Amino acid sequence: MHQLSRWSLAAAVTALLLPPLASVQAQQSAMTFFVTSSGPGKGADLGGLAGADKHCQTLAQTAGAGSRTWQAYLSTSAMGDKPAVNARDRIGKGPWQNAKGVVIAKDVEALHSDNNLNKQTALTEKGEPVNGRGDTPNMHDILTGSQADGRAFAGEEDRTCKNWTSSGEGAAMVGHHDRQGLRDDDASKSWNTSHPSRGPEGGCSQEALRGTGGNGLFYCFAVN
Repeated sequence: MHQLSRWSLAAAVTALLLPPLASVQAQQSAMTFFVTSSGPGKGADLGGLAGADKHCQTLAQTAGAGSRTWQAYLSTSAMGDKPAVNARDRIGKGPWQNAKGVVIAKDVEALHSDNNLNKQTALTEKGEPVNGRGDTPNMHDILTGSQADGRAFAGEEDRTCKNWTSSGEGAAMVGHHDRQGLRDDDASKSWNTSHPSRGPEGGCSQEALRGTGGNGLFYCFAVN
């Protein structure tokens, strides 16, 4: 009898210390924004926008938020008869919240002005933080291919690793999810347009992205 009582007490204490599984799952199902916990593994070759969107959807599905439609926050450049695509036009209207229920922005305009996106709020689909400046390894470079206003770059200079199909030549504009960089300037603090990737043989390989403090991660938003 005494042993049974001890087991009951231990179970009660454990239940108080651990968050209910249903509560965690409910938060993740309400999630409408995350940073990918991993990339496809081929640097900035994401399989184009379609491949990036599929990766967002797959990660969301594993986290219990697959009932929503997910798309990557990525811009592409005009190529041939295909017009440029703006990242800001791909992500719905908002508001968006992370896996913990914290709102990062109420709408597109707020996202590109005074948002609540930083190292503490830019969580993965698992609700985990992403390494930033000062961590080992640093992974704060997030692929966007975008200007500060969320629109694509004009001109011929590559900022999207050939519209997310190259794992060698080219370059990708990245932002810092932790809002920190080498200097105390706007670019270093920008979540979506800090600097282009670079490397001795091009800035689109996994090695090149890691070399400047990244890991081929990107932002995912629920559009509905």
